[in-house]
Amino acid sequence: MSFFSRIFQSSKTKTPADLSSLKTDIHSHFLPALDDGSKNMDETISMMREIEKMGYKKLICTPHIMSDYFKNSPETILPVLEKVKTAIAAEGINLELSAAAEYYVDFDFERKLKEEKLLTFGKNYLLFEISYLHPPENLNHVIFNMITQGYKPVMAHPERYNFWHSKFNMYEEMIEKGVLLQLNINSLTGYYSIETKRTAEKMIEKGMVSFIGTDCHHAGHISLLNKVVYEKSLHQLLQSGKLLNANL
Repeated sequence: MSFFSRIFQSSKTKTPADLSSLKTDIHSHFLPALDDGSKNMDETISMMREIEKMGYKKLICTPHIMSDYFKNSPETILPVLEKVKTAIAAEGINLELSAAAEYYVDFDFERKLKEEKLLTFGKNYLLFEISYLHPPENLNHVIFNMITQGYKPVMAHPERYNFWHSKFNMYEEMIEKGVLLQLNINSLTGYYSIETKRTAEKMIEKGMVSFIGTDCHHAGHISLLNKVVYEKSLHQLLQSGKLLNANL
């Protein structure tokens, strides 16, 4: 048995975790034809039907908003949300749907923060992501501005930012600055990388995770959700009392 096989085998349990305890998924790309997620309504319906079977009750759909690529806004997102609500109701899918967004901290984000009413979820939680290459130089300033303007910043999938894997204290600094951390559930399968899995597990061990999300883009992510329920670290997270998903 290889080294990596031993790692993955040792992280498993025979009893599947109960995802219904989460109630709410706070990060997904189910709204069709808005970003790199669902391509059409049929794909959306198919994925939502599977999500319902897993025990989720509510989905907060979070399309990307990027100034130079996915140029979404409430005006593009909310009408699609209403169409999806109508479509799944016709299919007998009993899920409560709402929409926020996954904001990319780019050259125009601070202007949006100052001039626009941003899409949030729950108690004014604002989901944001940063570059996978390097953190923005103005990140601390942006976080300060989010908080002073009444938002509660939630960093999307911090375990995927490779530049912090060897600087774990940066995650702790984010929390100290008032940022909540949202883990991608499929990070626990090793889907993104073994280092991402290890970082996610360390965050769970230290009680640093406030939200967990599917970040579901396509059917492949749905398939992984049926496997991640056997990860010991997911059981640990669900039993930690730290997650806020069920309170939304």
